[in-house]
Amino acid sequence: MARSSNAVLAVAVLVAVAFVTAPSFVAPPLARAGDLDFRAAALGAAGLAPLAVEQPAMAYDSVVAMLQSWLVGGTVLTVIFAAAIIAAAANPLTKRRQEVQNMMK
Repeated sequence: MARSSNAVLAVAVLVAVAFVTAPSFVAPPLARAGDLDFRAAALGAAGLAPLAVEQPAMAYDSVVAMLQSWLVGGTVLTVIFAAAIIAAAANPLTKRRQEVQNMMK
């Protein structure tokens, strides 16, 4: 009985050693010096293409134009926040919860 468990243990150790020493990554074959990877060059060019397009600086013509844009942006944000506050206040579920809470008191 002891010999069979020793044999099983030895086989288990050999299998574990085989798994540990086996290569887990096999590198692709090395390319020759004359071979070029055109896919990588095409991807690089495609990624850098937006940088090649000339874009304007989008500067303001005057201080008045800048202030007008800030006023328009502020007005739009104020309208958005006001709509969110009105929607929160007009929520029927919130009103019902408040009614139930008042009835419980």
